[in-house]
Amino acid sequence: MNKLDAQFAALADPTRRAILAHLARGEATVAELQRPLGISQPAVSRHLKLLEAAGFIETSRAAQARPRRLKPGGFEEARRWIEELRGLWTDSFDRLDAFLADSADGDRS
Repeated sequence: MNKLDAQFAALADPTRRAILAHLARGEATVAELQRPLGISQPAVSRHLKLLEAAGFIETSRAAQARPRRLKPGGFEEARRWIEELRGLWTDSFDRLDAFLADSADGDRS
């Protein structure tokens, strides 16, 4: 699985999206993530492993704790792909607008 596939697979799960939203507010340990999610710590750890493999998060060390945080630039590849598609759609809509404007001008003649 390539990185982009791994990223979108990771984002497909609502629990992993909730974890990312929590980490967007600052780093957190497994225990800190587990409480609001209401799932077991091993389940949180599995989700974190997938998010780390996808390149979205990284682990830091603070004494014995291992807080996770968003990885700088971790969303860049997915963002670039989405922006590329958005550009294609924008171009298509611009061409449609021009076609409809030309058609409307032709109908008025």
